[in-house]
Amino acid sequence: MPSLSKSASSPQPLLHHDNSDAERRLREAEERLREAIEDLHRRNAVHGPYPPCDHGPDESCAAHAIGNLCQSFLLSYGVRVGIGILLRAFKLAKGHSYSSILDLKQLVSEKDLIVREEACRVGLLFGGFTGSYHALRCFLRKFRRKETPINAFLAGSVAGLSVLALDDSNRRRTLALYLLARVAQSAYNSAKSKNKFHLWGSHWRHGDALLFAIACAQVMYAFIMRPESLPKAYQDFIQKTGPVAAPVYKAVKETCRGGPLDVASLSAFLSRRGKLGSVKLEEFPSIIPCSVVHPGTNSCLAQNANAASATFRKTFPLYFSLTFVPYVVLHLQKFMDAPARTCWLALRDAVRSTTFLSAFVGIFQGVICLHRKISTRDHKLVYWIAGGISALSVLLEKKSRRAELALYVLPRAGDSLWYILVNHHVLPNIKNAEVALFCACMGGVMYYLEHEPDTMAPFLRGLIRRFLASRISNPGGPLNRSASYTYLQTLDAIKKPKLQESREAEASTSQEYNLESIEGL
Repeated sequence: MPSLSKSASSPQPLLHHDNSDAERRLREAEERLREAIEDLHRRNAVHGPYPPCDHGPDESCAAHAIGNLCQSFLLSYGVRVGIGILLRAFKLAKGHSYSSILDLKQLVSEKDLIVREEACRVGLLFGGFTGSYHALRCFLRKFRRKETPINAFLAGSVAGLSVLALDDSNRRRTLALYLLARVAQSAYNSAKSKNKFHLWGSHWRHGDALLFAIACAQVMYAFIMRPESLPKAYQDFIQKTGPVAAPVYKAVKETCRGGPLDVASLSAFLSRRGKLGSVKLEEFPSIIPCSVVHPGTNSCLAQNANAASATFRKTFPLYFSLTFVPYVVLHLQKFMDAPARTCWLALRDAVRSTTFLSAFVGIFQGVICLHRKISTRDHKLVYWIAGGISALSVLLEKKSRRAELALYVLPRAGDSLWYILVNHHVLPNIKNAEVALFCACMGGVMYYLEHEPDTMAPFLRGLIRRFLASRISNPGGPLNRSASYTYLQTLDAIKKPKLQESREAEASTSQEYNLESIEGL
């Protein structure tokens, strides 16, 4: 019996020895393969072929760039035209001409739907950037014979010249400042993730609402006191959205500045409203009373409620168009799969955004009326404070939208401040400075998109990737996407200490992954 027991247990140490020898040989083979791959990478970096492009080997670089240009052009052109058609349909429905919505001559005629030039310019902006960016990336890979972060920055900067498709310098400056805010956001998130920099208060729950309030305060101050510092289209939007007439805004501005009042213009406005006899006008008033600010309503509370409801009716078609059309065009497959759900989501978001804007207008009007109840002298700082207080209505929006709104209004505030400082000769007036700023910011955006995408806002990251035909390389560049690099990363992961309980499962997974990587070589 002892002899049988001894013979039965003898294969165990032999089996253990065989396994140890096999593991040792496997480790030696892996180490030799690793050295060979690293040597191949070093040679390719200096003397070898070009780094692989994003597109497949069956597609040339020129065809890849042209295809992306056409795709982005048609996508952005379609979005702009779709928004224009939907707004035109709302306009016809508002006039109770429901049957004319089905009449293509009234719905899409060039006489009434003037979007062709603007849509083409928007298409050239996005399509030109996409096509030139992909072409420049391929060129830089071949010219520099390596893939580095500088490639993305250079390609994005040069491709940013597509902003010249927009003939309005104010729009170019607004876009440049918007991108500047986005680059600053990504740079801050990058520094914060690396524990290099951290702003006090950035962890606040409503920090985005605070930023939105500061930006809105500057915008509303500029609209009252320095309207020329805002883009004309933005002035018109605020004017049409608000309940106060343009002559009243002009009178308020002159009163705050201490200048003479344009009595003739204001008298003509009040006579049209039938309130001229009940209001006494002075050439140098200390404050414009509520009877002039809202001559059609005696009650300030009723005026605020009417302003909010009127804003909702006027802006709902716009918000629904801006919400529904991108839902359909940018996510066509989801719309085809569930059209009812897409319409419901667009309607819900449009109602929520319109409610926010209506509350903004009502609160702003309420602060102005309240100031006239407690004070007999006007001051321009009141309108800055009123803009900040009314911006608190952004809390009605969902959390993910607040930061987007803040970064949307911030460039307008920066644009206004830039104009004021240049007008006061604090900053130099450099011709085409907005183009250079836009190019530099696009270079920064493309760098963060390719190499540190987590630092960007999900909305902007998804939007750019959608317009770039989802062919942006993953973080790390093309070299990191190769099978050999993946294999090296797997070997490094295997060398790290692991828990004993998960060794067998991880070993089997890594072996399967390594086999796939070796086949890719």
